[in-house]
Amino acid sequence: MEQAIRDCGVVSKSLDDAGYRVGYAVAEDNLRLGKTVVADSVNPLRLTRDAWRSVADRARAKAVEVEVTCSDPAQHRNRVETRSADIKGLRLPTWQEVVSRNTSLGARPYRYRHREPERAENVNELLRVLTKENSLHIHKGGHEIRSIEE
Repeated sequence: MEQAIRDCGVVSKSLDDAGYRVGYAVAEDNLRLGKTVVADSVNPLRLTRDAWRSVADRARAKAVEVEVTCSDPAQHRNRVETRSADIKGLRLPTWQEVVSRNTSLGARPYRYRHREPERAENVNELLRVLTKENSLHIHKGGHEIRSIEE
């Protein structure tokens, strides 16, 4: 979202939280229409995590938090350093910027107010947990799926 705002040329300074605010508004509008919303976002701060929950609360929708972490720091670093941007014009952060951002923003282990997020060792296990424990239905091509192989 931030890159699209930059690309239109109407802003020359930092966007701060503009992308998040646009995301919150779009998500809330869709939830109010009865749509399912998946908000995929790096959220090292309580402020942004709580904001996403508030969106669901205001729309009177169910929120399910899924925390994805890479337990292997070397693999995490490799992923950051070797990935390519799929958004034209987007500059991806370096490994040092990723580490510094989490440290400088005061990111600490998040204490969940409502309940712990869903956790799993792999994507298929996560799909099973989400569909069983949260009564979610995940569809691909119009068909309900239970694994990424489907």
